Amino acid sequence: MELGKPQLRQRGRASVDALANINRALAGISKQIDRDIDTANLSLDPSADIDTLTEEIESALSGSAAHGTQRIVREWHARNHGPLAVAAIDEIRAELEPVLARTLEGPASLTLNPDMAEPDYWQNVWFHRTEGGWDGHPYMGYVHGEIVHKQMVDRIFPGGIFKQRRFVAESAPHEAYGKILDKGCSSGHFTQALTESYPDAKITGVDLSARMLEHAYRTANDSGWDWDLHQVPAESTGLPNDTFDLVASYILFHELPAAAISAVLEEAYRVLAPGGDLLMSDVTRYADLGPLEKWRADSAARLGGEPYWRESANLDLAQLAKNAGFEDVRAERIYPHILFGKKPV
Repeated sequence: MELGKPQLRQRGRASVDALANINRALAGISKQIDRDIDTANLSLDPSADIDTLTEEIESALSGSAAHGTQRIVREWHARNHGPLAVAAIDEIRAELEPVLARTLEGPASLTLNPDMAEPDYWQNVWFHRTEGGWDGHPYMGYVHGEIVHKQMVDRIFPGGIFKQRRFVAESAPHEAYGKILDKGCSSGHFTQALTESYPDAKITGVDLSARMLEHAYRTANDSGWDWDLHQVPAESTGLPNDTFDLVASYILFHELPAAAISAVLEEAYRVLAPGGDLLMSDVTRYADLGPLEKWRADSAARLGGEPYWRESANLDLAQLAKNAGFEDVRAERIYPHILFGKKPV
């Protein structure tokens, strides 16, 4: 068995396939919901707050069989995708553990901090409705890195979630960088995109989850990459001033409240070398969405276990970057929303 190619048994494989296919099937139901909304002939105020929009739209859909079905199915999927993925890995644990053990040595380095003071926004929060949180299973990094993302999410994500990570990584202003910091590196998917885009760079990754960092560490060793990984908050890394040529992240901010987002940008400014680049992506800003699109995004986030999505999506990230001291700030695209900036020389 290879690290990135788990050989699931029949039950686990069937569960994973079913979960991916359920999301595909919901696309047809969504089209019927759109038709039901059109039939209701709603006159939605673009300036209305999201709670008002939600009440108006869902009241109009109270008799929609498609809407009711979608909510039931999405709720089941949200509650079960994590436990079923964990069960699929537990079935092959005896065969998997020797593979994982082989990747504990290599060029990468990992510094965990069991005494780390967890930020308030992180404590007892089950992001994405992951049972027990990101550290709720000994191999949760593997579960999410190799099963949930690669075998479920990537099948339904428009354009492929890994292609988007590579697109964001390649969007940085320069063709080469010496030192790169990946904030909220998780199990290492965006870190890999940065490595492949800038193969000569020395890459540091930080995250709060020990289990996610452990899988990033295995991935790096398995591929021969010398990532330097640390369990620290993205808003308080403890890394030296004026160190990095590029500070980047992929869809991190929606997992954070507003105060933490501002602190992450201020910390990015501190650790960047003068003239260094900021490259951070996130979900679509609500200001860029129409009423229906805003309702859809907000409803999916609430159901999917995203406690800070709304707070984050209402922020003007470009203005926050300017407040942190960055110049040449701009934000591009609808999804992913990509934020650029430069630390003055």
